[in-house]
Amino acid sequence: MSTSPLKPLNRQVMVITGATSGIGLATAQDAARQGVKLVLAARGADVLDAVVAGMNALGQEAIGVVADVSERSQVERIAQMAIARFGRIDTWVNNAGGTIYGRLDEVSEEDSRRLFDINFWGMVHGSLTALPHLKLQGGALINVGSEASEVTIPMQGMYTASKHAVKGFTDALRVEIEQVDEAPVSITLIEPGPVDTPLPQHARNYMDREPKLPSPQVDPHQVAAAILNAAVVPMRTVRVGFMATVDTVMEKLMPRLSDRLSVFQVSRQQRDAPPHNPDGSLYQSCANGRIYGPGSA
Repeated sequence: MSTSPLKPLNRQVMVITGATSGIGLATAQDAARQGVKLVLAARGADVLDAVVAGMNALGQEAIGVVADVSERSQVERIAQMAIARFGRIDTWVNNAGGTIYGRLDEVSEEDSRRLFDINFWGMVHGSLTALPHLKLQGGALINVGSEASEVTIPMQGMYTASKHAVKGFTDALRVEIEQVDEAPVSITLIEPGPVDTPLPQHARNYMDREPKLPSPQVDPHQVAAAILNAAVVPMRTVRVGFMATVDTVMEKLMPRLSDRLSVFQVSRQQRDAPPHNPDGSLYQSCANGRIYGPGSA
């Protein structure tokens, strides 16, 4: 990649999708503290307004754009608002996403397609919308994948499929933009292991129990640190958390053993309690401004 060095964070304008909970909110908070000018996007206007107001009250610069990333026109509006307010985009973080807990032969096609519209097509829309702006003066495109981009998670099969698709698209785009075009854009895939966020509570749930993430879990601010580092230092793929590295290596070297061990993930993803909100946020926002999952800070 023939790129000039990426700007220091305190000179950057950064777009973050899915910015009102979990990894997105942690990244927004940590970026704001380092002087980044922020364009935050999410579906829930009330929570988004509160997040932006809180930052501006501290003297940080942020605007909010209500958007559903599954709609290309709404993603393009994020870019338009960023240019109108700040004049440029230096880093674009495609973070918005969700999951479905349930067997692949039980999940409806409608729900599966909706998940792909958010996790995959939302990332595609963000990437293709951001690229013309990033090419102008150089910048970073950062896509948040998962260890599920490399390995299998039973009971989250469609999520796994969507994150494999995110990796395939990101890797192909990197070759075309960085290698073929030699454009001044760094394209990074972030692959965290299980992260302590409200993801299970926001999930569409087909199980007869409340979903959870297996331990050990990564702190969302650790993922945020990886994202912000990729905004200033060109990276290819960044795995976050010990288990993301271990699971990926096992999948590559011992795939049959990895399959057998994956069976244990079924029970480790269920709480001993009935489902609380089985519809989740697949079709409407249910973010409440929390970075961590229940029972955490």
